[in-house]
Amino acid sequence: MTALGALLQGAVPFAVRLHREFRGVTVREGMLIHGPSGWGEFSPFEDYDDDAAGRWLGGAIEAAFGVWPTARLAVINVNAIIPAVAPDVATELAEQAAVRDGCMTIKVKITGDDAADEARVSAVREAMDRALGHGVGLIRIDANACWSVQQAISSLSRLSAYGLEYVEQPVLSNEDLRKVRAAVDVPIAVDESIRSDRGNNPKAFAELSEIADVAIIKPYPVGGVNRAIQVAELVKLPVVVSSSMDTSVGICASLALASALGVQRACGLGTGALLATDVVSKALVPAGGVMAVQKLAPDQALLAEAGQLLAPERVQFWQERITRAWHAGAADAWEKVITSSA
Repeated sequence: MTALGALLQGAVPFAVRLHREFRGVTVREGMLIHGPSGWGEFSPFEDYDDDAAGRWLGGAIEAAFGVWPTARLAVINVNAIIPAVAPDVATELAEQAAVRDGCMTIKVKITGDDAADEARVSAVREAMDRALGHGVGLIRIDANACWSVQQAISSLSRLSAYGLEYVEQPVLSNEDLRKVRAAVDVPIAVDESIRSDRGNNPKAFAELSEIADVAIIKPYPVGGVNRAIQVAELVKLPVVVSSSMDTSVGICASLALASALGVQRACGLGTGALLATDVVSKALVPAGGVMAVQKLAPDQALLAEAGQLLAPERVQFWQERITRAWHAGAADAWEKVITSSA
């Protein structure tokens, strides 16, 4: 059997539902990959090209066939996430995050609608102050590069009144990030700048230390846990690890990365709370503001149910996509490893 054949033999399609729309979707699709080391997740978003999907597949293969680095921490501090929702919903979600889940840090999504964004951030601040005490909770905002330079400067001048720990990716280009950082007092974190077309260019990663204060690193989009550690060394910035709206099985890779790096800041791993269904019986969500470092296998009955949510044409789509991703880059790094274990 070829390496690709062995990979496809252990690949199981899934779809899980979200409580509400997030990143433009209400259903999260992908494939879980089984190998001698356990389970990995291949679920690149639709707008990722084959090269980017190939890096994601490398991370999934690493989880299933490779070895993660030694853990340095047993538990990881976690932030909650507030999607682009109305203020009343943001209030409810923030109170749940602070009281039920014990999260002291919340990340709020920004859309570029100035009035709606400020109302959402204000609602979260008020809810956190009631639950935790005035100014105790930390708020991060994530703009996903939706702003122009001038809108970023104007918006951050207003939103800074709510006590922001940092703003994630206010604008996209390095030049624009430099302009925004010079004009505002809010620290800048980069996410898309790390996972978009930087490949193995150390200089490109190192330049980020000149235009940002925090690096958001997600293991699957950059090629896996071990590759993410290399990226962290190259960017030379404080790191916050984030997941990619994964299932609980997929989140384990982010936990492994945060543990290996010894990250103390709250990491963006609370995305399990966004899922209405999952592939494990007890979803990975924060408890007391932390999550335990672990490696999970899916519940086979729940995985079968998750597979039934996919129409046959979507199953074919994912089989074709994993094949393209394999040829786009994952084969070079992993063919011998898979072949030797098949």
